[in-house]
Amino acid sequence: MQQSGRADGLPPIPAQTTSSNFEAYGKFTSIDHKPFSVRVMRRAVTESFDVISAAMVFFAKKLGWFPRVEPYIGYGTGSYSRLICRTLLAPAKRSAGLLVRGIRAACLVPAARTKVRINIDGVPLQTVQVGDSETFEIPDSKQLKSSEYAISDESGYLDLVAMRELKPGRHDVSYTVGDRAPVHSTLYTIARDAKVGIISDVDDTIMVTQVPTFWRAAYNTLLLNPRKRVSVPSMSVLYSKLHEMFPAAPFFYLSTSPWNLESSIRHFIEYHGFPSGPLLLRDLDPRPVTFIPSGVEHKLEFIEQLMADFPDMKFILIGDDGQRDPTTYATISKRHPGRVIAIGIRQLRPGEAGSYLQKITGMTTTQPAPSANVPVFYGTTGVNLIHTMLPYLRNVFSKKGAIDS
Repeated sequence: MQQSGRADGLPPIPAQTTSSNFEAYGKFTSIDHKPFSVRVMRRAVTESFDVISAAMVFFAKKLGWFPRVEPYIGYGTGSYSRLICRTLLAPAKRSAGLLVRGIRAACLVPAARTKVRINIDGVPLQTVQVGDSETFEIPDSKQLKSSEYAISDESGYLDLVAMRELKPGRHDVSYTVGDRAPVHSTLYTIARDAKVGIISDVDDTIMVTQVPTFWRAAYNTLLLNPRKRVSVPSMSVLYSKLHEMFPAAPFFYLSTSPWNLESSIRHFIEYHGFPSGPLLLRDLDPRPVTFIPSGVEHKLEFIEQLMADFPDMKFILIGDDGQRDPTTYATISKRHPGRVIAIGIRQLRPGEAGSYLQKITGMTTTQPAPSANVPVFYGTTGVNLIHTMLPYLRNVFSKKGAIDS
């Protein structure tokens, strides 16, 4: 790995650390503005989590574990790229990206404040620091000092924006911690002229998880052999047809699952033949000030981010009716008029969601369909959506200039 600051004559890539939109909390998202009972409960949870994490770190270090990197798939807009990884404590021979049961993934031990060296296609990233904090816009050039590494946060996460124009397609990103061998991940750079993108939920949209039924979801997520995870019938066929219809369209996968399960979900997508693309998951750690964003908040946060990253792109949104996706997607279509082409909703069957009474009466946990200013298509399988949504999309895109209207 090159550390000189140049590869193939290119200067280092400037990079800045970022935080999510939700981290820029306002008055009503801060714990301090919640009711007293909620504040007590949430602070008890965060403090308990801190104690458990500290104990895990203590015993991991006693076992002689040391930091490694778990890289996640990134994406780029052409002018800048978003890279995410996590530093963890692990045995010397533990490799990154292994397919493990959810219960093992949930017990990963964070390596806080760890230095990581990063290369994109052999060109090193270079952050700029003022004192102990990393920043991109320097308030005082006299304090400027460049750094060949970035530093993960207290939970081991490292979220970077790399400022370098890259050609559309796949790029290799390598991450190095200490004396460990570099680990690699993929960076998808989206073409500037890509006019369509597909944003898809994961749980119960492409992967059978049964999230509305807590104990089933817990078993499927934590204990079930990840190689036995079941795909929602014919959804991979729908996605393949969408990929054929829009070959330049990127696929973005959203899930309320924590980053700990990224490897399991990524292997599932590859194994079942879904188009590859970045995963946008969420932190497992409760945030000291804002706690944990709900599933709705999480999806709104990342869809808003994608809308900002690709201002000329219009999106097809696909989800299910077990986690308020219809309401979330309708909200997005109203906030961004003209940016959503269509919404596809996979309907959970009575046996997949709800209480015993709902099952025997044939009811589901779904709510009345919210109003949206774009067409919304429903179906229990991918075949249903193939027969309804795809003809509409073909008709729309057969009209000259429809996507630019």
